[in-house]
Amino acid sequence: MTAESLLIEESLERLVERAGDPTPAVYARLFARFPDMEALFVRDRDGAIRGEMLTKTLECALDLAGPNAYAANFIACEAVNHDGVGVPREIFATFFEVSVETFAELMGPEWTPAYAQAWAGLIARIAEITAAA
Repeated sequence: MTAESLLIEESLERLVERAGDPTPAVYARLFARFPDMEALFVRDRDGAIRGEMLTKTLECALDLAGPNAYAANFIACEAVNHDGVGVPREIFATFFEVSVETFAELMGPEWTPAYAQAWAGLIARIAEITAAA
């Protein structure tokens, strides 16, 4: 494991310990920033789709920070797939940023500069992958 992947994994473990499931907070922030995106979730009445999407996002983050066995290809494919359902490319890439901003807010002072740096590096890689897709 890389130092980045260890920090990202640790930040997620601490997040869950401190705040529980971050899904509602992540989507509240996303919809506050991009209100038009909420309509895309009209059929997600119980939040299962949102939860699954955040889970896949976090799985990709952990893989991309580590072995990158699939994450880069998965992110590129999903960027294209999301184009097809009306999610602008820049909003797709921003979802990772919105998630991390939410994690930092939920963790408060427990969000360390090392966590922020590890996630910033990962977000930069995700932006590159998304732009090239």
